[in-house]
Amino acid sequence: MKKKIAFSVNPYRILLCGIVVVLGIVLDQVTKYLAVLYLKGVDTVPIWKDVFHLTYVENRGAAFGMLSEHRWVFLTLTTVAVLCMIGYIIAFGGRDRRLTILALSLIISGGIGNMIDRVALGYVVDFFDFVLIDFAVFNVADSLICIGAGLLLLSLILAARQEERQKKSGVSPCEKP
Repeated sequence: MKKKIAFSVNPYRILLCGIVVVLGIVLDQVTKYLAVLYLKGVDTVPIWKDVFHLTYVENRGAAFGMLSEHRWVFLTLTTVAVLCMIGYIIAFGGRDRRLTILALSLIISGGIGNMIDRVALGYVVDFFDFVLIDFAVFNVADSLICIGAGLLLLSLILAARQEERQKKSGVSPCEKP
């Protein structure tokens, strides 16, 4: 017997997702604006000397500057990914883990934040610079995407552990314990 997929729309979760997405985009865009205003034309501003600096960079590539000649490919992929995540939240947000929905909301806000830069400027403004480990310069949107990805991974691990416990106890994963 085939299992039917049940859609579950929760308007409050969708509203909360929207708030998280909007706040993430606003935080990203305000910090990028401040970076342009105060860091552009400045070599680097040490916050913690030889560990963490603020350094203005115009990133014309994808993640960490890779593939800079393929801007429209990344805009298309970002748009498709964001639309898929929004669709998932609308369809399953009412019954999925809150952590999954939060994770997807953070990833969406980061993706849209960087997409705004790519469309408006042709590049993404980056400014966080971990000099200690010689890591790529990044921004708030990149941080939101990485935090969201980490939370999504954690949510998947927790869901798998819960399903395993339910199998051992004889409770169907579809049933509420």
